[in-house]
Amino acid sequence: MTRQRWFANKGVLPALEELGSFEFETSEPGVAVVTHLLLDHTAGQPVLYQVPLTYRRVPLERSVALVGVLDDLHVYDGPHDAAYTAALLDFIAHGREATGNGSWAIGKHTAGDVSTELRSRVLTGEQSNTSIIYEADGAPPVICKVFRALHNGENPDVVLQTALAGAGSESVPQPIGHITAEWSDSGEPSGRAIGHLAFAQEFLPGVEDAWRVALRAAESGVDFSREARELGFATAEVHATLAVSMPTSPTEAADVDAVVEQMHGRLAAALNEVPALAEFAPALRDVFAAAATVPWPAQQRIHGDLHLGQVLSVPGRGWVLVDFEGEPMRPMRERSRLDNPMRDVAGMLRSFDYVAGTLAVSGGTPAGAWAATARDAFREGYSDASGHDLDASRALVDAFEVDKALYETVYEARNRPSWLPIPVAAIERLSKRSATAE
Repeated sequence: MTRQRWFANKGVLPALEELGSFEFETSEPGVAVVTHLLLDHTAGQPVLYQVPLTYRRVPLERSVALVGVLDDLHVYDGPHDAAYTAALLDFIAHGREATGNGSWAIGKHTAGDVSTELRSRVLTGEQSNTSIIYEADGAPPVICKVFRALHNGENPDVVLQTALAGAGSESVPQPIGHITAEWSDSGEPSGRAIGHLAFAQEFLPGVEDAWRVALRAAESGVDFSREARELGFATAEVHATLAVSMPTSPTEAADVDAVVEQMHGRLAAALNEVPALAEFAPALRDVFAAAATVPWPAQQRIHGDLHLGQVLSVPGRGWVLVDFEGEPMRPMRERSRLDNPMRDVAGMLRSFDYVAGTLAVSGGTPAGAWAATARDAFREGYSDASGHDLDASRALVDAFEVDKALYETVYEARNRPSWLPIPVAAIERLSKRSATAE
């Protein structure tokens, strides 16, 4: 586990407690497909991991996923074994149920025909999940995301994309189904927890994310206004569909106070990490104060971690939003709360800045003007499609953008110090605009 990208406590042997396990049916003789729910007590807050394994009496001829040998059984990491991947997709496609040691799981097929005779491969590069691609000639490809770190509560990626597709939106991939499980949890009043284990959906092969498309345009000095405007349309459409399909709530004064207090907390954390920000602190506090005095839209479900890397460019379809999990380090309950749609708007605006900042860090062509034009076009597209004039809500958008930039400041200071000028430049720009507004 310590060598897996999804394992949080790198370099430390896990102290594991099994909270539950269950077995998938498989047609392959001499093979057991078992999913283990393992709680790691190594350090800090315990983390629950989903660890699917296959147990084979006859070893695979070639495999990079051998975990070890237990008595006469060869044990493999499930996503790299066709016995597990076939059983996983079958479990979802046929709505199967499994009851095991301290846990149960049930599959739900939501839409679309799916063949269970597809070849599988693991998508590389992921940090917190394991995604399996299923492909075969003449069959629609499928991607199934196996959630590694588990939480009590519904996963927004499953809930929001299923709701959007069910309402007819084409701005998300078509969901196919998911797996829900229940397990023991001493931290819950009932002593039990329930959450999602996996999510299968349409796979869109051969497409690029908006980050790569935008970065290439900025490097070449190609205007991105049309694409940014259409991205504003897509974001507004997703927000509107979520507002109709899922609960909303008026934003009360107490809600505003709570969000503004969180913004001040983020500022305090950034000042502690980067003391040089102190010269901007009074103006940033003014930004937060100004946001508290303007009207706020109703609270609703949002993407929660929107940036150019979470959007795909799909030929003939336009922009498609993916990965609705929200910020992965936040507890599931927080990620599932109603929120302000301006948080998503601010996230995308910051992402355009990061395109220009990435070029600056690498010594490329200055792209500040490119980013400013793209940001304006995105705002225009969102305003036109939503009927919510972002220019009239500038104080609110600025506050959320400052909040995001402060988060980025702490991250860059800890992980990529050479990138720190990117969020600091945004903080300086937004603080100067606040002073000018006064």
